[in-house]
Amino acid sequence: MLVTSTTAGFYLGSKKTTYLSSLNFTPYLNFTGRYGLPIRSNIWLRDNSFNIVGDTRLLVYPQYTWGLGGGQSSNNKYLVDYKYVRFYQSALKRITPYFFAGIGYYLDYYIDMESDNGSGSNLKAFTNYQFGTEAKKNSFSSGPVINLMYDTRNNSINPLPGWFANIIYRYNMKALGSNDNWQSLYVDVRKYQSLTNTPRKNMLAFWFYYWSSLSSGTPYLNLPAIGMDPYQRSGRGIEQNRYRGQNLLYFETEYRYDLTNNGLLGFVAFANINSASQPNSRQFRYFNPAAGAGLRIKFNKKSDTNIGIDYGFSRDYSSIRINLGETF
Repeated sequence: MLVTSTTAGFYLGSKKTTYLSSLNFTPYLNFTGRYGLPIRSNIWLRDNSFNIVGDTRLLVYPQYTWGLGGGQSSNNKYLVDYKYVRFYQSALKRITPYFFAGIGYYLDYYIDMESDNGSGSNLKAFTNYQFGTEAKKNSFSSGPVINLMYDTRNNSINPLPGWFANIIYRYNMKALGSNDNWQSLYVDVRKYQSLTNTPRKNMLAFWFYYWSSLSSGTPYLNLPAIGMDPYQRSGRGIEQNRYRGQNLLYFETEYRYDLTNNGLLGFVAFANINSASQPNSRQFRYFNPAAGAGLRIKFNKKSDTNIGIDYGFSRDYSSIRINLGETF
């Protein structure tokens, strides 16, 4: 695999009254048919008057799916190949010093979905799900979002003690080109707690999210799935897309510690657990844990950006993940 990552951190106002803005561009190629051009932006205007959040992706993204819910064998998987265009943009206005509210527009376009898999079967039969599973068809979703956020962190690249909460309600409609009308809700809560008062980092971080498809008509690839959250950072130690359902619960905790006084080197230890609801019941029957540890190397002192190298493992899978910036 070949990966390049460029992250820019900058202030559009006084550091005392304006959070750090960031841009991230991470093109990649794995030499086996998967490549992508993702661009993420998190812009804070002067005095945090507005927060403008963007996520644009152009991907060719073959990946396995295991159907809906939990309890399936890791060998019972199905390869889905598709091209993908994402355009997410939101603008939030400051209501109080830490609370922001706004609206946005989300677009997902899955193109030329190939689901023959060389077996003569099809994705619709494999998943027993009717929306967005037909071979050689496109899946288009388009609609407005309502975005509410509470954020006391002054640096999202490497959060210091504080809180973050985000609620995103999405309504896709045929009037804007969607194949079907459908709705979703994403609730994200994070807490960062220092264990000492010294400059040397010694802290705990907690992350919980609940992601739900609120109505029928949601395309299969838009259903909540592990590792497919808006930042694609969840589920370290679990293969991306391994668990998918109409509802998804996720919780992760991480311990972060600086090995050197200047923060050049550090380490983390983490554990997470998730559950995707069972098909046609929305019940959480199976809970899937993972754990691991990682090394942190300071990449940029001004933006406090780290290179993260993490090893994670679960019952039937393990992986090494490299990030520019903290996982959450």
